[in-house]
Amino acid sequence: MAALGKLSQALLRSSLGQTRRQLSATAGHGEQASRTWKILSFVVALPGVAVCMLNMYLKEQQHSHEQPEFIPYSHLRLRTKRFPWGDGNHSLFHNEHLNALPDGYEGHDE
Repeated sequence: MAALGKLSQALLRSSLGQTRRQLSATAGHGEQASRTWKILSFVVALPGVAVCMLNMYLKEQQHSHEQPEFIPYSHLRLRTKRFPWGDGNHSLFHNEHLNALPDGYEGHDE
């Protein structure tokens, strides 16, 4: 049993020594790799994000901003109790253009 312990310690010491030598040999590689990724970030990633933002902005400009048709479904816009703010009928982040009340959109008589 003692022989097995000595053998495992010898193998562990030799593997640790090899690992240390490999790490010290590649210390310069880390600087080059970080420089490469920094350059790629500025040359590829940032322009890619800018192109995506431009694409979204242009598509939004072509998008029509019409109010969706109000359909009074019975399972939507249920009010079992009043909201604790305002008049109790509007949600906290209510948008008059997009969020309908139970009886329809505000300001439209249909």
